[in-house]
Order: sequence, then C-alpha cells, then structure tokens
Amino acid sequence: MVWDSSLRVGLPKRLLLVAVIAAAGALPACATGEDTGTVPANTATTTQPAATASTTAVASIGEASPSPSPQPVVEQRTVTETVDIPFTEKTVQDSALAKGVTAVRTQGVPGVKTLTYEVTLTNGVQTAKKLLREVVTKAPVTKVTAIGTKEQTRCDPNYSGACVPIASDVDCAGGGGNGPAYVSGPVKVIGSDIYGLDSDHDGIGCE
Repeated sequence: MVWDSSLRVGLPKRLLLVAVIAAAGALPACATGEDTGTVPANTATTTQPAATASTTAVASIGEASPSPSPQPVVEQRTVTETVDIPFTEKTVQDSALAKGVTAVRTQGVPGVKTLTYEVTLTNGVQTAKKLLREVVTKAPVTKVTAIGTKEQTRCDPNYSGACVPIASDVDCAGGGGNGPAYVSGPVKVIGSDIYGLDSDHDGIGCE
C-alpha cells in the first residue's frame, strides 16, 4: 500500500496513527477503540478472587478460638485451733464423813488441746483440711467427790453431854438395868427423863 501524504491533512492524530498501524497489519481489532463485543483470548477478567478473599476473612473471624479458662489459684496455709478436753469424775469413800454425806474434794477443770492443720484453699474456698499434729497444752483436772461411810448413832434430844441412843429402853452402863441400850454418864437432862436415868432428880443422870 502506498501512503498518500495528502490524506494526512485534516485528520486527527489518533485516527492517523490507527490508519498507519492498520496499514502495516499489526493492530488488533480492539486497538481501534471500537467495542466488538468479544474479549481477547489472552485477557483475564475476573472478580472472584476479591469475593474469595472477603469470604476467607469472614470465616477467619467466625472461627476464632475462645480464650483459655483461667487456672485455679491454689493456696496452702497452716492454722491452729484449740478445743476443750472434758474432765472426768470419780468418787472416793471417806470414813470421816457420816454415812450418806457427800463432799467435793477437788473441783473438775477442763483441759485444752491445740490442733494444727494444713488447709488448702482453691480460689479462696477451703477444699481440704489435714491434721498435722495435736498437743495437750493444758491437762484436765479430775473432779473428786467423797462419800461418807461413818455410821452415826442417833441421839435422844432429851439429853446432852453423852449421846443417849434412841431405843426401847436405855440404862446407865454398870448399873442394874437390863437395857437393851446403855449409856455412860454423866448426862444432862434437858427435856423429859424418859429412860429414868436421873434417879435423884437433880438434872444429872448416870452419875
């Protein structure tokens, strides 16, 4: 093809360039700027990667692993406690006391025992308690009660001085009476001489 330079006059530069390249047979149809409705085979047009990236981001957010649970706080302490030790009781016989009479000889006193524990706390709450040792820091005192065993003769209230026993009859010891009970005088008559011990009526019997 012979290019007529006269055709250049009045043509836009773009059209002029296109005409030159087309004349050489090297310009694809799309280079002319016309919309042919087809996509060249070597042109890749896709928006799928953007959508995939968005989906992947959403999935990553939805599948985030939860935060690990906090570990429990475990603490061990040594504590002491005191408890009372009950006292025991016992009774003894006492011949110095009249029969049937009781008297406390020693008052009972509780003792004290000290206990040492190892206590385990989990998150501030006691979960275990182990006894390490126990020591008697104060021994208890036993309560002692005496019970009298002494036989006591009942005396007639009409006489004083010597004890005139209460009986069906009482005579002066060493006299001629036949009893069955006797008394060694002298005795003072302070009431009625029911046994006839004051024979001379001077207020003194068994002289």
